[in-house]
Amino acid sequence: LDAELSYVRNDVVNHYALSFNLLIPSETNNLHFTWHAKSKVEYKLGFQVHDPIAMALPQANISLQGEVPRTLSVFRVELSCTGRLDSDVTILMQLNLTINSSKNITVLNFKRRKMCYKKLEPEVKSPTADKNSSKTIFDPVNAAPTTSTRVFYISVGVCCAVIFLVAIILAVLHLHSMKRIELDDSISDSSSSQGLSQPSTQTTQYLRADTPNNATPVTSYPTLRIEKNDLKSVTLMEAKAKVKDIAISRERITLKDVLQEGTFGRIFHGILIEEKDPSKEKQVFVKTVKDQASEVQVTMMLTESCKLRGLHHRNLLPITHVCIEEGEKPMVLLPYMNWGNLKLFLRQCKLVEANNPQAISQQDLVHMAIQIACGMSYLARREVIHKDLAARNCVIDDALQVKITDNALSRDLFPMDYHCLGDNENRPVRWMALESLVNNEFSSASDVWAFGVTLWELMTLGQTPYVDIDPFEMAAYLKDGYRIAQPINCPDELFAVMACCWALDPEERPKFQQLVQCLTEFHAALGAYV
Repeated sequence: LDAELSYVRNDVVNHYALSFNLLIPSETNNLHFTWHAKSKVEYKLGFQVHDPIAMALPQANISLQGEVPRTLSVFRVELSCTGRLDSDVTILMQLNLTINSSKNITVLNFKRRKMCYKKLEPEVKSPTADKNSSKTIFDPVNAAPTTSTRVFYISVGVCCAVIFLVAIILAVLHLHSMKRIELDDSISDSSSSQGLSQPSTQTTQYLRADTPNNATPVTSYPTLRIEKNDLKSVTLMEAKAKVKDIAISRERITLKDVLQEGTFGRIFHGILIEEKDPSKEKQVFVKTVKDQASEVQVTMMLTESCKLRGLHHRNLLPITHVCIEEGEKPMVLLPYMNWGNLKLFLRQCKLVEANNPQAISQQDLVHMAIQIACGMSYLARREVIHKDLAARNCVIDDALQVKITDNALSRDLFPMDYHCLGDNENRPVRWMALESLVNNEFSSASDVWAFGVTLWELMTLGQTPYVDIDPFEMAAYLKDGYRIAQPINCPDELFAVMACCWALDPEERPKFQQLVQCLTEFHAALGAYV
């Protein structure tokens, strides 16, 4: 990615950039800074490391005191871990700039963090001898074993090795079978909290519209877990059997206003009567189909509605009940969020923006992005791949709480966001990673790509990405290094987050937990600046 982030430009200090404590990937040992001055500027350079046992004091390839070069130059700072212990090291690089006189001093503090790990070195035990003893003493413990003893030890060792190999094979088979169980609740909910890794050794990056990044196209995409769409292999009977345990009577559901309507699908604002206490009721979303809906469309609605079923997180909205009674149109119920679909909400904010510029702030939008990243981080830890993350598949309430939903009926309700590329399957082409477009492969890394596009939707208040690009040309367009333009009034730092999500190689994209931390720090700095 061809990118840059300016800390000082036209004599103005970028406090946004200086406020971040960026994480350096553990494999990165050098940072590069580009600088020059229009007139005479003297500098003093200093470093601080909070844990000198884990990391040596950083070294620069320039002197610690001198004059800023008049031509564009690059200097390097080396960050070397000692390998003596595991530690999250905080590094402070302080650059004092003096203009004209010693009293005119500008101090720039660059904060970085790097994970240092202890080197694993095998312990070498050297035999010791008692130099003070001149007598030969018989030691029954250390005495050389007899032939029969050697045979016994060898036999025991072989048996132990066989048992160990059998145990490993059984463990692998058990893990393999566990991965086949959908929405496994036994996966740990803990995750490492690391900052956002940059796609290159330069500082924070951003892309411009119609500017290729000259990246070499990748032919294979290594991922932790890859899934392919297989919804068409599910029958209606199988889909109904899958949700039979949460089925309820039609009598408990009252349909009110139609919130969204497509060719064959509808979403209602509904009322659900409590089973134990009929005097109590709660508001719900009700997804259902029209009379002309085909069996395939009904099956798709039920199957896709189960994507988040059984998962519990404050930023997820899984289904709670279904109605699949004979003679009734199938219904899917979800908890109600009074401001509804996030994409429609953002577009409404854009209409109001002309009359009320303070209708929704940039800080609010970043907070929404953090919530979506939190929900996706939870899914990634559970090895659940969403495959269709977008603003249209999120909902919001009047407290600006955002929750991710499934994509049931989205193809019908947002037909302009889905395209068929000749394979008789509507796909969200403009939100898909290259490996998903080319090889139909989906993973948490492809969800990260879609999150970057969703973040772009937030900052543009619901605009359509790549609106001028032919869907059939998207794969070639992305492979050539082109990306969507930086939104107006979007800070470089925030667009850098999007750019990281759109790396061609899935392994170079950040993890959702890293995105959560990066956006949280940006949100805090944004609040402090405001």
